[in-house]
Amino acid sequence: MLYSVRNLKKKYDGRMVLNLPRLSIEKGKIYALLGPNGSGKTTLLHILGFLLSPTSGTLLYNNRPVQFTEKVLQELRREVILVDQHPILFTSTVYKNVEFGLKVRKIGKEQRRYIIEEALDMVGMRSFIQAEAHHLSGGETQRVAIARALACSPQVILFDEPTASVDVENQIAIENIIRDVHEQKKISVILCTHNMLHASKLAEEKIFLFDGRPSASIYENIFSGTVVLRSGRPYCMISETLAIPIMTHQEGYIKIAINPKSIKIVKNPDDNTNDILEGTIFQLVKEKNWIRVLIDVGVPLSALFKENDFDRLGVRIGRNVHVKCPDYGVEII
Repeated sequence: MLYSVRNLKKKYDGRMVLNLPRLSIEKGKIYALLGPNGSGKTTLLHILGFLLSPTSGTLLYNNRPVQFTEKVLQELRREVILVDQHPILFTSTVYKNVEFGLKVRKIGKEQRRYIIEEALDMVGMRSFIQAEAHHLSGGETQRVAIARALACSPQVILFDEPTASVDVENQIAIENIIRDVHEQKKISVILCTHNMLHASKLAEEKIFLFDGRPSASIYENIFSGTVVLRSGRPYCMISETLAIPIMTHQEGYIKIAINPKSIKIVKNPDDNTNDILEGTIFQLVKEKNWIRVLIDVGVPLSALFKENDFDRLGVRIGRNVHVKCPDYGVEII
């Protein structure tokens, strides 16, 4: 087992930000850490990267308990490298940025050049080898940061929101790079994201966090709104025109999560119902035996269908559809 966690807790100023009774991560896979902002994803990623010590509990790496002493952690950081969402590059050339970790490891000059060129080739940045790093775009900076990590021959690479701050072209490039790194270099990958679609494209396993704890995967489609009554029934108004039925006696402002497996595409909606939303399918992603359907209903809505059930619907990208979110699939969080 790559990582094993037992009763791991992290507190800041007395506030519990991470509370994991048990968690296991296997070697040789791509994992996604998912959850809303503030769910503890980045905190967990930094603990797994040996950059942050837990307040209490046990962390095993390669089946051995981790001692959070600087001497031990320095050795482990040679095997596990974190690529930040906003990586910081030195104000020098791309070559010198990728070279830095190799110099620290006392790798010879000729070998350094070979490793650097290979790493830059893998991320499609070889032609930028003598470019000034501070002139690069956000996506190019992210790719150089990945090359810098690759050059150090890690066993594990951790990514914190790797595509959150880059344009669409670089998002696709980075997704392909992560997939290639895993397949060609046999590197274990753990990526932190709140983007379910991004996770679905890359990850073999998903870990969902909510309020610092492991949670079921229903915590998707998270929206905020105000409770209103329509014909005596409560709805959450998440925009001026978008109402989601809920089961609640609460009033005022709330936050909801819609279970993607509860969402239905309705072929022949009743004209009199208030529960039907109109939208357009803009993306389809296959996840094992499921199809994830991204629907624009004024906000992006993610729905999951069994593959056979989806085939019977006969819908495709660009098709306008009617959508129903039953109140039993909506939870106040």
